[in-house]
Amino acid sequence: MGGAHFTYVGRFAPSPTGALHAGSLVAALASWLDARAWNDGRGGRWLVRIEDLDSQRCVAGATERILRQLQDCHLQPDQPPVYQSQRTHLYQRALTQLVDAAMAYPCACSRKDIEAAIARQAGQRERHGELVYPGTCSAGLRGRPARAWRFRSAPAQGGAADPTRAGVTWRDRRLGLQQQDVADAVGDFVIRRSDAVFAYQLAVVVDDDAQQVSHVVRGEDLADNTPRQLLLQQALGMASPRYLHSPLVRAASGEKLSKQHGAVPVDTADPMAALNAAADVLGLGPQSGHVAQALHGWVQAWRHLYNPVV
Repeated sequence: MGGAHFTYVGRFAPSPTGALHAGSLVAALASWLDARAWNDGRGGRWLVRIEDLDSQRCVAGATERILRQLQDCHLQPDQPPVYQSQRTHLYQRALTQLVDAAMAYPCACSRKDIEAAIARQAGQRERHGELVYPGTCSAGLRGRPARAWRFRSAPAQGGAADPTRAGVTWRDRRLGLQQQDVADAVGDFVIRRSDAVFAYQLAVVVDDDAQQVSHVVRGEDLADNTPRQLLLQQALGMASPRYLHSPLVRAASGEKLSKQHGAVPVDTADPMAALNAAADVLGLGPQSGHVAQALHGWVQAWRHLYNPVV
């Protein structure tokens, strides 16, 4: 991706499960600043993608409110937003490619089945509230109906060992060198759920590739997803973006501020107050005056902190 013709493409990808709160505005501002700071401040492209695949969790009117909040803060995308709910044919094509390459397989297991299998093996292994899949269906369904599809995070039994799959290593632009053994830490992970909804891991990889995203800037809570996405990119023959995971806004309890933990919508009627609060979390100094002037000042500050080089 180097050279004079390289183009920066970044994106902000909210889920319309509610309006933007303080934490999601931090992520939006960080990704916007990174795009605008590229190429000595001459800027790259910044996109907005609405992650509305899970219709059961989407809130009526949330998409329109998110876009209005971004507009209030002068965080305008360079192209009209795209919607994951309109892109399922792309995810199906990627799933078919993985199945044809024996890198994905159907799974018949319910959560209860997984708990029982783990208990039989070596006691329950739970990670971030999710059970580490023990590979029950990796060799076949044994006559049971398929519920979901999983990505094979380690070579199939009897297959040639692939050292690149044992431990995924990458360098985050803020967090530094990162490593994870996906097969051990996560297991074979779901890429299409039992309700036929394509999982976040597959959809985000397909969309980033289709939109030619070169730099991903998102909240630190999503850093743990990166190794799974790198494996999928490798399996699908896709280039990997560069990653930067921004600081989180935390509630008084220390939990990440989120809609699940009572985060209230950010008030963008006073965009300078909202943006100054977000900039403070990112380690940028306060600004005053007009929003456009403040954003210009933060772009310069961002360049000094996280110069978005190729």
